[in-house]
Amino acid sequence: MNRIQAFFFTFILCTVIPVPGLAQQDQNETTKSVKASFKKTVAVLHPTEGNTSSGTVTFTKVEEGIRIEADLSGLREGMHGFHIHEYGDCTAADGTSAGGHFNPAGSPHAGPEDSPRHAGDLGNVTVGADGTASYSRVDDIISFQGDHNILGHAVIVHEKKDDLSSQPTGDAGGRLSCGVIGIANTEKE
Repeated sequence: MNRIQAFFFTFILCTVIPVPGLAQQDQNETTKSVKASFKKTVAVLHPTEGNTSSGTVTFTKVEEGIRIEADLSGLREGMHGFHIHEYGDCTAADGTSAGGHFNPAGSPHAGPEDSPRHAGDLGNVTVGADGTASYSRVDDIISFQGDHNILGHAVIVHEKKDDLSSQPTGDAGGRLSCGVIGIANTEKE
């Protein structure tokens, strides 16, 4: 077999016989590309055991940071603590599997406009007599990359008002609902 025949034989083998792991590598590259380019995430909140609170929280990348918008229902009238927590785990009946507030910088607990604060300190939602609440603000601490990346963390609505100062949780009480932040399907919009 001369060099030209050997070249063509090798070429045919490489194009016909799949290389193990190559398809997985292509799939991983596609997944990385999607994750690197997403502009919106969503958490669908479900009630913890014995509660009725539910809702949707979206996080959208905007020029000033991340716009947070929440639509919640099934809550008692008044103010309720609202936080991003350290784990994307809502498996515990009481929501405690989500851990404490998301705090990658090791900062003290505070209000959403304070500095320093936990990255997950979003303050309070105000619930009307009909049991619903809306929340909208832009946050410049959380992000979709780096140490303050919120993807895969949980959003929790608490039973009481966050006093924005008690350490480490703002004395916001139990967890009424929990949802994990994932990449939003923007193709449906």
